[in-house]
Amino acid sequence: QVQLVESGGGLVQPGGSLRLSCAASGSILSLNTMGWYRQAPGKQRESVATITRDGSTNSADSVKGRFAISRDNAKNTVYLQMNSLKPEDTAVYYCYARILSSSHWGQGTQVTVSS
Repeated sequence: QVQLVESGGGLVQPGGSLRLSCAASGSILSLNTMGWYRQAPGKQRESVATITRDGSTNSADSVKGRFAISRDNAKNTVYLQMNSLKPEDTAVYYCYARILSSSHWGQGTQVTVSS
C-alpha cells in the first residue's frame, strides 16, 4: 500500500503564490520519480512537473519560470512552489509517484486563481 497525502491548495489572487506538498508513505522502498499533474474542468490531466530521486527535473512549458519542483528524499516529500499564478492555472493538482513499474496518485488538491 502506498499513500500520497497532499496539502497546500486553496484560493489565491492572480499573481499570488502557493506551495503544494505531498508526503509519500507505506511501501515506498523503491520510490523513484515524483511529481505533479493537474486537471482543469473539461480538460485532460496534464503533467506539470516531475523530479527523479537524484534531482533531475522536467516541467511543462506553461509553468517554466513560475513553478519550481523540489523534493526531500529523507521525508519522502515532493513540493511545488507556484509563483505568478494565473487564472489558467486553476485546476485540481494531483501528486504522482512512481515505484518500480507502478504509478500512484494522491487524492488531489484544488488550486483556484481568481480575483
